[in-house]
Amino acid sequence: MQFIGTFFWSFLLISLLNYVVSAVQNVDFNFMLGVYISVVVAILVFIISSIIPESPAPEKH
Repeated sequence: MQFIGTFFWSFLLISLLNYVVSAVQNVDFNFMLGVYISVVVAILVFIISSIIPESPAPEKH
């Protein structure tokens, strides 16, 4: 479920950003570009979350 949620939110936010930037720059909106970038962002989020440890760092005395 976390994969679906991550992809959904990355797709939604990247598509919104793509639409706003294309409107501001007065260029055509390319839907598939937003889809490709959102897939890449979702994969990067998965990679970063697998690298970061889930346990807290041990305290030093």
